[in-house]
Amino acid sequence: MTNILHITASIRGEESVSTDLGLRIVESLRAKDGAAVVTRDLAQNDLPFVDADRFAANLAPHANRSEAQHELAAIADTLIEELQEADVIVFSTPIYNFTMPASVKAWADLVARAGTTFEYTAEGPKGKLTGKKAYLAIASGGTPVGSEVDFMSPWLKFFLGFLGVHDVEYVAADGILGEGGEETIAAAKEKAGMLAK
Repeated sequence: MTNILHITASIRGEESVSTDLGLRIVESLRAKDGAAVVTRDLAQNDLPFVDADRFAANLAPHANRSEAQHELAAIADTLIEELQEADVIVFSTPIYNFTMPASVKAWADLVARAGTTFEYTAEGPKGKLTGKKAYLAIASGGTPVGSEVDFMSPWLKFFLGFLGVHDVEYVAADGILGEGGEETIAAAKEKAGMLAK
């Protein structure tokens, strides 16, 4: 059975286009092999930003952490475990002001742990979360996905690759607040439902 991690980041809840696209990908995967799904809603979890104390706690070996460090590192431990156990990552995120929601950057700073999700080698950093597939479900009001003003989707693909996840596909509904937005959403929904087949 495939283990799916569905990460969502929209503040729009059930009205979110990116979340809906991701759910369609998840359901397509589940229909194929009865996959198990873990959902992580970044917009609802109030992830902390990394400060000096949390950074030190995240890097400290588990056995050497103080009680305070264990508490500081707990959320990162959980997020990393979710990634490690997933066979497939479905990442649903909007583009806000040409880039990612702040919650996505907070998540990234927590899961990028040297020695755990990546390691430094003589050839440079090498991701340790290999053998996984990722789908990116992206929505934007006006920013064309893949354009020179889209600073989110190439960054997210690069970051996943940095962690070792290089097999990445995406479906996007962009410019949905402009003319033809409903048609764009409908086409993206159809593609999302077929992406995992």
